Amino acid sequence: MPRAEVGTPKYLANKMKSKGLQRLRWYCQVCQKQCRDENGFKCHAQSEGHLRQMLVVGENAGRHIADFSGQFQHDFVQLLSRRFGTKRVFANRVYQEFIQDKSHLHMNATRWVTLTEFVKHLGRSSIARVDETDKGWFIAWIDNSPKALAKQEASLKKDRATMSDEQRERILIAEQIERAQHEAGTSSGSASPPPEERCLQRDESADKVVLSLSMKPSAPAESTSAPATGGLKLNPLKPGVNPLKRPNVFKTPAASKPSDRADTSNDKKRPAAAMSAAERLILEDQERKRRRMEREGVS
Repeated sequence: MPRAEVGTPKYLANKMKSKGLQRLRWYCQVCQKQCRDENGFKCHAQSEGHLRQMLVVGENAGRHIADFSGQFQHDFVQLLSRRFGTKRVFANRVYQEFIQDKSHLHMNATRWVTLTEFVKHLGRSSIARVDETDKGWFIAWIDNSPKALAKQEASLKKDRATMSDEQRERILIAEQIERAQHEAGTSSGSASPPPEERCLQRDESADKVVLSLSMKPSAPAESTSAPATGGLKLNPLKPGVNPLKRPNVFKTPAASKPSDRADTSNDKKRPAAAMSAAERLILEDQERKRRRMEREGVS
């Protein structure tokens, strides 16, 4: 059936139907023909022209697939570099813009089955930085052109020139410390032998260790106090007592009990030598008060 002439209603209807994207599964890359439905693609696959082209491709299919893959990668990377530059972008967004061109090379003619495999290939080839997120795959083009490398080197030189002397000294000191540590590690590793493992080992031929829990009688403690000046010796049982100090007569001895001081009749019966000076003074005072009361009663 001949094609419709240009300008006829049939020609315009066919153009309107073919406007926009068509099904990728009904596109023949060898013949570069897009079919609208499954029946049209089946008729095209049985046509004489398609069979002739398939015989040519079948003679060296690997070379044709490699050529299609290289062309697809070149066009995709060219669009990525010109449209987005080195920015991080969603991979599917780049692919949607790439297939908007109706005459583009379709992915079904390449060795990559899905877009994910193609993106991984770009990452392994260091053509783009690839990372996977919950939303999908993101890519960023790596500019390895000589112009970009020269620009990067110029920016590094500018940063080094604007760097202050103090910062430059800090960087040099850090580099020297790192170099010294590396040299010390290499020298110690080559000169010193590996450290021997040390562990507690018991000799079976040695005598058995016997522990005794019985307590030995302690020796009497010797007086460590130095003798006082003048040849006087202190009592070892009372090291804090000074023999030259006179006792306080108004201080009641700590050994005395309240019951001994409560009963005055018993104090009178005790001998005078056994009484202390304070008790004698108390008794004399009570005796004077008693005599004064008697004289006042007689008068």
